[in-house]
Amino acid sequence: MKPGYKKYKPRTRVNERIRFFELRIIDSDGKQIGVLKRDEALRRAFDQGLDLVEIVPTARPPICKIMDYGKYKYEQHKKDKQKHKSVQTKEIKLGLNIQEGDIAVRMKQAEKFLAQGNKIRAKLRFRGREIIYANRGKEVLLDFAKGLPGAIEQAPRIDGKIMSIVIAPKHDA
Repeated sequence: MKPGYKKYKPRTRVNERIRFFELRIIDSDGKQIGVLKRDEALRRAFDQGLDLVEIVPTARPPICKIMDYGKYKYEQHKKDKQKHKSVQTKEIKLGLNIQEGDIAVRMKQAEKFLAQGNKIRAKLRFRGREIIYANRGKEVLLDFAKGLPGAIEQAPRIDGKIMSIVIAPKHDA
């Protein structure tokens, strides 16, 4: 596909834009009415104050439904928006000799991030010769993760002088 060109997306035909003479009609309650002439189907839709919407244009005869098209588009837009929600990874920095009060502040911030649906990467930086206490650093990260309402997605792992852990929000299923 050439740059600058958008992929063609067929539009849903509504009311007078439906071009077939005979249509299979579904009522607003989801009950099948049967095969009707287009004019009769349009009359029924307008009598109810609703629209005639082509649902399956490839069927013969095409399947149309009597519904409120504006409400339908709004609900589709909401579903699409919900699907495309991106998860961000927020970063929280800790130290090897971090005190209780500082951990509490960072936990409160982490809980806020998890409530928003974001992941957390807690990083602990070793300074100077602190790297020899890697086990203590692992304990600090695991204690931090244990106090949060999330699940550990990636166990503590060391990369150079930085040890990190990834915590994801728990999904109620």
